[in-house]
Amino acid sequence: MVLTVGITGGIGSGKSTVAKIFEVLGIPVYYADDAAKELMNTDEELKKKIEEHFGKETYPGGKLDRKYLGSQVFNDSFKLDLLNSLVHPVTINHAAKWMQQQTTPYSIKEAALFFESGSADKIDYMIGVYAPQHIRIKRVMDRDGVTREEVLKRIDRQINEELKMKLCDFIIINNEQQLVIPQVMELHEKLLALSKK
Repeated sequence: MVLTVGITGGIGSGKSTVAKIFEVLGIPVYYADDAAKELMNTDEELKKKIEEHFGKETYPGGKLDRKYLGSQVFNDSFKLDLLNSLVHPVTINHAAKWMQQQTTPYSIKEAALFFESGSADKIDYMIGVYAPQHIRIKRVMDRDGVTREEVLKRIDRQINEELKMKLCDFIIINNEQQLVIPQVMELHEKLLALSKK
């Protein structure tokens, strides 16, 4: 039985960076965000539902128009929740199947909205990646070329960072003062030990 491990954290916390270190250690990682984008283009049932709710313009020529869909949900929390209610269950099922196929001692799913989407209960252990808000804001502004206000808007859509960390089994501090790799190595050893139990 492969242990299932989640990696979560607020926007700009460095979850993907941490996940990539685990990949270097030979642990397979499922990136929920990338998978969701892929499924919105390849899962016919999901495409049909998105088109029903957001209009034919969502799939010009059968390909998802991300800009159009983004403009629909960006300032409309009802529409965003609706989109998430369509996409999350499909992604969660896809991830669960993927995790069952892995043969390593443990496998990882990296996702921002574990607790928000209710998929955390399908995971054996949760790793939280923590970074102070001022660092996260700067990272996202640099990475996505967006304003501070836009980053704060995105942060507001996620549950409070301190609360999120309290819900996790392990925490990796990514505050640019503490080295991340030794923390990941130590956690890797712990998870290998737990997988033998």
